[in-house]
Amino acid sequence: MVKQERAARTRQALIRAGAEVFAEEGFARASLTTISRQAGVSNGALHFHFENKQALTQAIVAQALEVVRQIVRDAGARDGGPLEELVAATHQLMSRIGDDAVVRAGFELSDGPGGGEGPVLRREWQRWVEDVLLRAGEDGWLAEEVSADDAATAVVAATIGFEVLSGTDKTWLSEERVTRFWDLLLPRLTGRGPRSS
Repeated sequence: MVKQERAARTRQALIRAGAEVFAEEGFARASLTTISRQAGVSNGALHFHFENKQALTQAIVAQALEVVRQIVRDAGARDGGPLEELVAATHQLMSRIGDDAVVRAGFELSDGPGGGEGPVLRREWQRWVEDVLLRAGEDGWLAEEVSADDAATAVVAATIGFEVLSGTDKTWLSEERVTRFWDLLLPRLTGRGPRSS
């Protein structure tokens, strides 16, 4: 049991170190030696867990995907309807991208050269947003003149934009910025904003 726990800790340290090194140096320039050094393990330990950089990348993406799926599950468990679910998930996702190197790297790497055939996190997020807004439209949460498809386009473009822009400016992920985005968009989506005369 102790060996299994140690192996799990080593694997997790390598995933985190890989995410940090890929974020700093990019996939192409990052070396497995640098990653193993950052994780505090030998190259042999790294190769025991991951055959190559692509295998490590796939593990990072898979872990990030599980975090994203947990975020949307948690948001779905909330009371208040699909729009509240979407707002909560957006806040949580932006926070995790800002605070969690694995989630941040997972988004970047799943679209990049090491991502392989696995899931693309941005596409997974897009599909979930589309599903939630389709449900919002069907259940009468959207204003009559707002289509679920148009709403999803706006939300996906903005949230993925926040994620991409945060690569050079972390304030794009701030709670204040995400709140201001929703303060601007929610009245339009629901048709409950101030009316001009």
